[in-house]
Amino acid sequence: MTNIVKNYFRVLEVLSSLNIEFEFKSVIGRKPKMTDLEVVALSLTAEFMLIDSENSLFKQLSPCEIPNLIERSQFNKRRKKLFLFSEQIRTKLAAQFLCFEDYFIVDSMPLEICKFSRHNRIKICKDDFETAPSKGFCASQNSWFYGYKLHGVCSVTGVLHSLDITKAEVHDIHFLKNIKQQMSDCVLLGDIGYLSESIQLDLFQSVNIKLETPKRMNQASYKPQPYIFRKSRKRIETLFSQLCDQFLIRRNYAKSFEGFKTRISAKITALTLVQYINKFIFDRPINNIKNQLI
Repeated sequence: MTNIVKNYFRVLEVLSSLNIEFEFKSVIGRKPKMTDLEVVALSLTAEFMLIDSENSLFKQLSPCEIPNLIERSQFNKRRKKLFLFSEQIRTKLAAQFLCFEDYFIVDSMPLEICKFSRHNRIKICKDDFETAPSKGFCASQNSWFYGYKLHGVCSVTGVLHSLDITKAEVHDIHFLKNIKQQMSDCVLLGDIGYLSESIQLDLFQSVNIKLETPKRMNQASYKPQPYIFRKSRKRIETLFSQLCDQFLIRRNYAKSFEGFKTRISAKITALTLVQYINKFIFDRPINNIKNQLI
């Protein structure tokens, strides 16, 4: 039995223990060979093992080892339809860590779909204007890019609480307007890009979220941000680096936005799953994500 099959059965075992049912399950048509949970488990296993190509994935699988294995095109269609189910699983896994968390960090990272010099002639993800990529500026890299932005909120231990994908042109501050429906009664740490007195006041008055950001040096009331806040904010930068280096989140071969967001969600869910297995099964540090599952 290959490592990918062993990892698949371990992932399936962990997901089955969560007792999650897909809320939008369809009962029309005949019963599928693979259940929704098995399709998601195979998708997460592939992302954990850095297999971005579905052709490469199915070349390594055998019907002898997974008797109810479906064909590649069916798998591709079903994993897209199960995007909400994958998010439901990620939320359930993250909830095991975040019950008593009061401090969170917010940040964003660019998701480039091509080199900036090629952006005028590509057709990737341009089927619908609402979800089409756009030009954006990355202040940390001091460069323009073409694609999307991944906005995320994580705990100080490094577990993602919530996330969103927007066009690259959308400013970071607009993500905070959606936070009110997902969080309350906590402290939110952000960098200087989230500096806004009106947003800060609105979050505090509506859902009791205290937004802590550093001030600009030319402001009259400038004071350096406390060291503990500056140190804690690095946690989300480390998390983004892990997604880039160990889950290859910037290497995405999708041709439509539906496929793009499905793969991004699968990579982040796979990271959260590894953190869950580390803590509740192997009892080791949750961010040792290079360790094997078997």
